[in-house]
Amino acid sequence: MKRVNIYAYQVGLVYKNKAYQRMLTEGAHWLWFSEEVVVYDKREAFWPPYDLNIYLQDEALAEALIVLTVKDKEIALQYENGLLKKVLTAGRYAYWKSHTEYAFVKADTSDIHIPAEIGKAALQHPLVTPYVRSYIVENYEQALLFVDGKYVQMLESGTYHWFRNNTPVHVGKVDMRQLQMELNGQEILTKDKAAIRLNAWAQYRVTDIRKALLQNKEYERQLYVCCQLALREYVAGLTLDELLEKKDMAGKTVLEAIRTDELGVALLHFGIRDIILPGDMKDIMNQVLIAEKKAQANLITRREETASTRSLLNTAKMMEDNPMLFKLKEMEYVEKIAEKVSSISVSGNSALIDQLKQIFVAPK
Repeated sequence: MKRVNIYAYQVGLVYKNKAYQRMLTEGAHWLWFSEEVVVYDKREAFWPPYDLNIYLQDEALAEALIVLTVKDKEIALQYENGLLKKVLTAGRYAYWKSHTEYAFVKADTSDIHIPAEIGKAALQHPLVTPYVRSYIVENYEQALLFVDGKYVQMLESGTYHWFRNNTPVHVGKVDMRQLQMELNGQEILTKDKAAIRLNAWAQYRVTDIRKALLQNKEYERQLYVCCQLALREYVAGLTLDELLEKKDMAGKTVLEAIRTDELGVALLHFGIRDIILPGDMKDIMNQVLIAEKKAQANLITRREETASTRSLLNTAKMMEDNPMLFKLKEMEYVEKIAEKVSSISVSGNSALIDQLKQIFVAPK
């Protein structure tokens, strides 16, 4: 015979001719030479070399084990002393009853819904994320949940988790903030057959996500076409000059013409940003502008000349009626002349004084 020692936190399984015989617990044991013993650590899982059912026929061994069966399309979260250690897939598992506290949470993965026993912290654990699909709906978004192609419910902002399986899950999200659409390069003919190109913009907001996604295909594209047609209708009813004058009125007219209730969208603002003329049209408009400015300049010049002539006529009439005013005007001119002369030399007899007196003193 031979002696075998089984220490604390150990279990020994005795085999004879590779057939299981009995279990040995902590202590010293005597075995026949034909018997063999396999020692297991009770702090680890029990992985037998043969079918587990053979060992469970021993009542003592069955009492010392925790046996867990995970069916097909199931997973089990294994906790040790409150900490998540493993995710178990389909199979049969055995653990020794010891100082380690085991806990298991099973879930059916054939259903996309995750049971409440599995908390959000566990769903974000690296061991669990391969089995879970997650969607985030931002604070400014709303979303619709489609399961297997069927609409299920509307989702508010938050984080959502479903099991990853063969059932398709789709989340259609919509931004509920005020959005802007650009309508650039719109080539349109005006009422007087002028070919122009417009750049316009529109601001809108989704008001009913169900109408936008369930009752309409590509609601944004449809809104774009509605704005484009309304803009073309507005421009086609005006001549080029009228369009340039009424550019700011386009927004109000287009807003009144478009009905977006069926799209689940509210059109808030609309406007024309740029009116682009072809090259030859630009040259013509520039020539017209230059001619208009020249005509305005000529008119202003004529007005100034007329005003100046009228002022001279009024001055002449006043001087004719008032000789003193005439003399003052003469003195004004003499002063202006004197400013241009550096020196004046005067020569003559006493008659010079009398001549100057006659110039500056009005006769009585």
